[in-house]
Amino acid sequence: MAGMISSNTDMQRLIRAEVYSSELKEILRDEMMAQSVVRMLDGFPDGDTFTIPTIGETTVADYTEDAAVSYVPMDTAEFQFSIDKYLQSASYITKKAAQDSFYSAQLEARFVPEQARAIMEHFESTTMAAPEVGVSANSAETLDGAAHRISGGNAGKLELADFAYARYALKKSKVADRGLVAIVDPSVEYQLNTLTNLTNVSNNPMFEGIVRDGIATGMRFVANVYGFDVYTSNYLKTTVADSALLEKDGTTANDFSTNNGVANLFFSADAGSNPFVGAWRQMPEVDYEYNKDYQRHEYVTTSRYGVKKYRPEGIVTIVSDPDV
Repeated sequence: MAGMISSNTDMQRLIRAEVYSSELKEILRDEMMAQSVVRMLDGFPDGDTFTIPTIGETTVADYTEDAAVSYVPMDTAEFQFSIDKYLQSASYITKKAAQDSFYSAQLEARFVPEQARAIMEHFESTTMAAPEVGVSANSAETLDGAAHRISGGNAGKLELADFAYARYALKKSKVADRGLVAIVDPSVEYQLNTLTNLTNVSNNPMFEGIVRDGIATGMRFVANVYGFDVYTSNYLKTTVADSALLEKDGTTANDFSTNNGVANLFFSADAGSNPFVGAWRQMPEVDYEYNKDYQRHEYVTTSRYGVKKYRPEGIVTIVSDPDV
């Protein structure tokens, strides 16, 4: 019968799986530091759906002395958010392979960390793609008079002026001018690093250090670009296929239908403006068993989560050509 503990070695494997389960939450928390941009909910109700009440803007009107106050109903709505991801990541090693391989213990020791990384990458990719969910092709997603979804301004490639525009669009939507974050594809880093005009601004404090060190060191840019702390990511959506997405000028269009574009994200990670909401219904958990029928050791990590765009006005997407 599967699950039977047949030896002391199997018991050690089971204990190892239990230890992994207790540590995995901390492992993922460390790995998910970049996911601090997501407002993670707790206190989950029964079922798999959150309902979050929202309040719109209130109005102001002139008042006439000694006249009745004019009341208007409060502008309220509900935002629904569901746990729609139920994931598994499973690996096994046969009893014979474990016996014959000198490195079997090292291989088994990598199963759970690699499973955890796979789940983390799934969470990250889902988060980075959330702003594009439900968006129509070539849509500018105009809010408060400014497009929140545009093409890069240099024939589909990002330019410095695009950073300035993203900040302008966020300000038009009254987004907090704090905690500004830009998450861009590595190709954008390369394109910015090779702009010749950057060599002429080395004395400008805003760009101090760019010429010396390049734009990025590890995951984070060494300089702040137009107020944005810029991070590179390999998990942005790379399949944007709009055929006529407008640049910030509102007239020039670029075609990404043949060579798909990548959706770079600009937003405020401030608590009051955070554009993402998410929740773990089940943090990653590890199970181990020895399968007698197949004569193998099996490890599986499972989890449930959801993540969604919460404040569309709080994010600007700039699609760029990833070719360098």
